[in-house]
Amino acid sequence: MQNEIKKERKPKKANQNNVKKEKLQKQSAKKATQQKSKKDTSKSTKKTAKSKTYQRKSRAQKSAPAAPVKVSFLGGLNEIGKNMTVYEIDGQMIVVDCGLAFPEQDMLGIDLVIPDFTYLKENISKIKGVFITHGHEDHIGGLPYLLRDVNVPVYGTRLTIGLIEGKLKEHNLLSSAKLNVIKPGDVINTGAFTVEAIHVNHSIPDALAFAISSKAGTVIQTGDFKIDSTPIDGGMIDLNRFGEIGSQGVLCMLSDSTNAERPGYTESEKKVGESLEGLFHKAGKRRIILATFASNVHRVQQVINVAKKMGRKVALSGRSLENVVTIGMEMGYLDADEGQIVSIDMINRYTPEEMVIITTGSQGEPMSALSRMAFSDHRKVNVGPNDFVIISATPIPGNEKTVSNVINELMKLGAEVIYEKTEGIHVSGHACQEELKLMMGLVKPQFFIPAHGEQKHLRKHAMLAESMGIDSKNIYVADNGVQIEISKDGIKELGQLPIAKVFVDGSGVGDVGNVVIHDRKRLSEDGLIVVVASIDGYSGDIVAGPEIISRGFVYVKESEELIDDARDIARYAIEDCVNRGSTDWNTMKARVRDEVSHLMFEKTGRNPMILSIIMEV
Repeated sequence: MQNEIKKERKPKKANQNNVKKEKLQKQSAKKATQQKSKKDTSKSTKKTAKSKTYQRKSRAQKSAPAAPVKVSFLGGLNEIGKNMTVYEIDGQMIVVDCGLAFPEQDMLGIDLVIPDFTYLKENISKIKGVFITHGHEDHIGGLPYLLRDVNVPVYGTRLTIGLIEGKLKEHNLLSSAKLNVIKPGDVINTGAFTVEAIHVNHSIPDALAFAISSKAGTVIQTGDFKIDSTPIDGGMIDLNRFGEIGSQGVLCMLSDSTNAERPGYTESEKKVGESLEGLFHKAGKRRIILATFASNVHRVQQVINVAKKMGRKVALSGRSLENVVTIGMEMGYLDADEGQIVSIDMINRYTPEEMVIITTGSQGEPMSALSRMAFSDHRKVNVGPNDFVIISATPIPGNEKTVSNVINELMKLGAEVIYEKTEGIHVSGHACQEELKLMMGLVKPQFFIPAHGEQKHLRKHAMLAESMGIDSKNIYVADNGVQIEISKDGIKELGQLPIAKVFVDGSGVGDVGNVVIHDRKRLSEDGLIVVVASIDGYSGDIVAGPEIISRGFVYVKESEELIDDARDIARYAIEDCVNRGSTDWNTMKARVRDEVSHLMFEKTGRNPMILSIIMEV
């Protein structure tokens, strides 16, 4: 029995050994698994850390602020004319347009109004170029005054540069100017900016819009434009390119607002040619005088075409018109048979039915050729009953009264004057509401800024943009002098530049300010009185005078009593100052001025300018 038991115990011992062996194998496998797990965990940790680092970078990239482009408006807002916009990024600037405005009625003696270039002069080293949309005065007229001090490259189409050359030649700046001819489709790289030229229709050939690209995004500035399906020069606006850029994403668009109040579409320029032909027939055997904008090359060409068809010669009156036609003929933008255009000095050699005179002055400008004809002050043209006058233009806001005066004077001379819109003698060069909406639909800008127009035009254009689905928060109505930053995050106002209207008076630029204009206005309204007296420097006695001189106030010979009273009051003022021991000349002059002014207002109810001159003998 015991032996059997022993025999049974032996396998038990073997089993214990096997168990021990299995236990050791399990421990070894567990250790290996732990080591592998540790390695995998280490790799996983590194990978996770790497992933977290990438995520942090990604988040940092997403949260980084978008690069803004700074835009400064130096002209063209809340006014017609003087267009000028400045773009800035990474310490570099470009300028779009540099125009002028014509003086308002209360700007007595002023020839032109130009933008304030102070900001550009202060940053001259940053400016990489001036880009011109087209050759109208309100877009190029200020260039000669800018290039005097800021001589930077200028970019424009062939006709635009040709017109600029004519202006710079008059100012003796042509030899030093850096003029560059570009064409639609050209892309100009200035460093921080890439500027693409896009063809648009306007009332002058070779007009452009610009797509201005930088790291902030693309900004489109349309310039003045319309959508003309049958343009005179055959080149329709490049709507396809606007659509392509719009599909790529446009940060902001600045668009022409001049006709934002007008519904529908602007008619084609060809419509005017059809109307002119009918009016030329209506004129019969009378001489035709047609007034239009000097730079409206398309209109001039149509007049030449109709005149040729009717067997009439064409003469030009107005220096600016003659310059534009000469440049247009030289560059191939105007076409006329040899001998069809004759000198204004030769008009009397032809019968009235053989002659058409194209003239400037469609806006009633006082010194224009048409105004001088109306007031019988033109040296070559005498208007009478045998004249048929066509005013082929619409008055610019503010010019309605002056245009009306010219029309009235022409009618008094016996001429028949055609000026009504219903006659089809003028179409605008600016887009109406449906064209403006079409442009917005093609470009699809994130932000929208109405440009080129008075406040009513800008506000109406902003309303159109909102009706097209642009959020009101993304529409900004700017003003001259305002600086803003535009980025994908929004439009931010930076402040107001200290700008002023700069007046050009003769050869003087900026030397006539608001104070001088106020004095001129006062002189024109109330006249001038000059008080002159000579005083002994030792005793203070009046040696000569006071003498009273009146200009534009009263006629001295018919107002002797008033002049005597003024002389007495001036004498009293001087003697009273001397008796009080006040011998300061400025104090004495001021006292004379105040006393005479008070007397004149008391006697006449008028307030003339008083100038007192006291000389020491």
